[in-house]
Amino acid sequence: MGLLEGKSLLITGVLVDSSIAFHVAKLAQQEGANVVLSSFGRQFRLTQAITRRLPKPAPVVQLDVTDDDDLAALADRVREHTDHLDGVVHSIGFAPQTVMGGNFLAGEWKDVATAIEISAFSLKSLAVATKPLLTRGSGIVGLTFDGRFAWPVYDWMGVAKAAFEATSRYLARDLGPDGIRVNLVSAGPIRTTAAKHIPGFATMENGWSDRAPLGWDVDDPEPTARAVAALLSDWFPATTGEMVHVDGGVHAMGQ
Repeated sequence: MGLLEGKSLLITGVLVDSSIAFHVAKLAQQEGANVVLSSFGRQFRLTQAITRRLPKPAPVVQLDVTDDDDLAALADRVREHTDHLDGVVHSIGFAPQTVMGGNFLAGEWKDVATAIEISAFSLKSLAVATKPLLTRGSGIVGLTFDGRFAWPVYDWMGVAKAAFEATSRYLARDLGPDGIRVNLVSAGPIRTTAAKHIPGFATMENGWSDRAPLGWDVDDPEPTARAVAALLSDWFPATTGEMVHVDGGVHAMGQ
């Protein structure tokens, strides 16, 4: 029996087959889960097309996490494919390039606000929107890039990730009484589509493998996907508010 046998999951952020979210969806299906994806706007058809590369095609529902109408309708849209959810994966992040790549001091609030709304506040929005479908023992798992540090070129996206991580802890507090777990996976640098849009991303990935005791492959999202699947499973029933590092061990090393 698969690790996620019989579970129903909503996975956001599947756009291309190199994305972490795609590998989470693929692994979840291989482990027996029923997967529903979300997408929006011009990306919607791309997500529909990429589902053909999964072990089996998955339905896609409309969700723009900044749109109140979409959030209000999300539970009903998901109910067209499953009557409940055992897990939700948050793989959503965006910041205008004007607030990354060495532009920290020049960042303007309207662009910073966009980064924080989409990359941090959206975790709360998604949790509230899916709560009517979540069952006791279910889990929400988000993807982050360790917001405890000031990374080169990450700038205001790093601030948004720090807010994202704090948001997960407060959600763990407030959703815990309903039996809903909230955890994060902090991955090392992966060459995803999102990463390619970070000005100077190579600055962060260069040397990561040399610093990682276990080594690190920037082209392999599979280890991160496995951690997400594990946190969605029944094997962490008493774990919430946690951030699991999947970075080859870099987070534990000194400079």
